[in-house]
Amino acid sequence: MCTCFLVYLATSPLEHAVTANTTTDLQQPPLAVEMRGIVKRFPGVLANDHVNFELRAGEIHALLGENGAGKSTLMNILAGLYKQDAGTIKVKGKTLEFSSPRDAIKAGIGMVHQHFMLVPSQTVTENILLGLDEPRFLMRLQEYDKKIADLGDKYGLKVDPRTKIWQLSVGEQQRVELLKMLYRGADVLVMDEPTAVLAPQEIEGLFETLHSMVAQGKSVIFISHKLNEVASIADRVSVLRRGKVTASGVPAKGVSRQELASMMVGREVALAVDKKPKTPGEIILDVKDVHAENDKGLPCLRGLSLHVRAGEIVGIAGVAGNGQVELSQVIAGLRPCKKGQALLNGKKVSNRDTRYGIEHGMSYVPEDRTHVGSSPNLSVTDNVIMKNYRKPPISKGSMLDMSAATKFAQELKEAYDIIVPTVNTPVRLLSGGNLQRVILAREISGHPNFMVAVQPTRGLDVGAIEGVHRLLLTQREADAAVLLISEELEELIALSDRIYVIYEGRMMGEIKVEGAEPDKTLMDAIGLMMTGTPLEQIHMEGAPTHG
Repeated sequence: MCTCFLVYLATSPLEHAVTANTTTDLQQPPLAVEMRGIVKRFPGVLANDHVNFELRAGEIHALLGENGAGKSTLMNILAGLYKQDAGTIKVKGKTLEFSSPRDAIKAGIGMVHQHFMLVPSQTVTENILLGLDEPRFLMRLQEYDKKIADLGDKYGLKVDPRTKIWQLSVGEQQRVELLKMLYRGADVLVMDEPTAVLAPQEIEGLFETLHSMVAQGKSVIFISHKLNEVASIADRVSVLRRGKVTASGVPAKGVSRQELASMMVGREVALAVDKKPKTPGEIILDVKDVHAENDKGLPCLRGLSLHVRAGEIVGIAGVAGNGQVELSQVIAGLRPCKKGQALLNGKKVSNRDTRYGIEHGMSYVPEDRTHVGSSPNLSVTDNVIMKNYRKPPISKGSMLDMSAATKFAQELKEAYDIIVPTVNTPVRLLSGGNLQRVILAREISGHPNFMVAVQPTRGLDVGAIEGVHRLLLTQREADAAVLLISEELEELIALSDRIYVIYEGRMMGEIKVEGAEPDKTLMDAIGLMMTGTPLEQIHMEGAPTHG
């Protein structure tokens, strides 16, 4: 029986890889999970269209697909969060029905979500025991602390069981999630975008852990949009597009990143960024000794200083929660600045309203595109005119000229390739990539001389990411200054001329980027700074950088 097939690019080099992988069942490891003919419908959407998926024992199987391809739906079915409308699930050869995540856990299947499900005020051990039938009356925490410490030693997941969750780094919290699943007896682990919030060194540690788990008989399903990570860690790859399988069980080492990207979006994708050499102009944004507090009233920015010049992209690197978002909000006028100031074209913009920044050439692409960057129940037209409805031709005195607004929206729809039936469609019905295009169209159409872009490609597929990168580089070519805040280190290196690294609201150093390809020395240096090592200390220890 053939256990892997390809229904897309049948004449590509992938055909040879798939053919080479076709062997008899006797020569292959047994199947840990077998999903056959899975169908799942939501109102107006066929999320999974007769999907087949196989996971072998002792393998890391990557699952790829663009936004809305059906990956998460398929894995939520396997984890017991959804129930399929049709199709069967076999675990170790036995057909099972899952009505809840508890059923899936009993079958040995656990899912580690991108956003951790932990209680910050409780210890590691208390989080792992939460919801279990044992212990029932007496906690005996010391006994369970030892059990969890031993489990961590077995799989290389070092974490102090007595530490409270809020005291742990993001990477350590992820280890707790893994320990929670292992403690419950999971043999199959579904990892949903597991590297999205990790520094490079933490990613290396996670990969070592996953290889250790696989070596001890566990199986891993690895959901990611980072094609280089898939190529480095996965044994096999499956791809979904629009709810259907376009590649099943392809050996990861027999397929290029370009071919994977093409299978995901159905067309050729330019993975390399075409960043032309450019001499930056005068300083547009100047941030001086800025201090600010987070939403809890605690210090989050502690004396940050940086600048951005015309015609350059400056990146801000840091693990999530180290002050990057608060910095963007101070610049945009959305958060008070307790000390210091941010200057735009020599004029103070910190502690002013957002309208002042808009009128002085600032555009802002926020992290939360749904609740901050757009008004979900309003149409595409209403969303794209939000920054210029006071100006002609859209404004006629105190009245709006809706025919001019509709014409303006239609022009942006075509120019930015926004896929939507009409410009009167509410933006809540748009995919993540199309909603981001609406926001970028609105922000760029005002011809800003400064742009803050916060996580502009988060959650987008490779095709949408390609489009966002092109738009940011177009702004650079037009001599705008761009401050790019991203947790995707490769994206920062590819697009940025310079990168600042912040940790716990403090500046760890500034590095000049030469070339658009990731350099291991550069990646290592940035990774060390992201975890709290200042650049000066890295230089003292003899690590060469481009700084």
